[in-house]
Amino acid sequence: MKTTLIVFALIISLSSFLSAQEDTVKEAEFKVFGNCASCKSRIEKSMKIKEVKSARWDKQTKMLSITYFSPAITLDSLQQRIAAVGHDTENIKQQTRCIRSFLPAVCIATQRSLTNLST
Repeated sequence: MKTTLIVFALIISLSSFLSAQEDTVKEAEFKVFGNCASCKSRIEKSMKIKEVKSARWDKQTKMLSITYFSPAITLDSLQQRIAAVGHDTENIKQQTRCIRSFLPAVCIATQRSLTNLST
């Protein structure tokens, strides 16, 4: 009985230690440029990975609110995923050579006009 209690105590101690070593849940918010419901769907869908707990993009403010597991993934790599589906973020620009394959024509025209205004 005494041995069973010691083993049980060790298991609890070990599981507490291991759970403390797990990824930390972090929340962040950053700007992602888009225009429509299709953009919202594409942006949020790109965040449907196991390292992301939740992601919600607001069309009006252009802000993506995200809850993710760190250090399993970084904000930089999340922004790269968004750029890969055709949307600029605050820090990373999408690859212009692939924009036509992802974005509807109205979004391409709007992105071009925003780019021209900023240069």
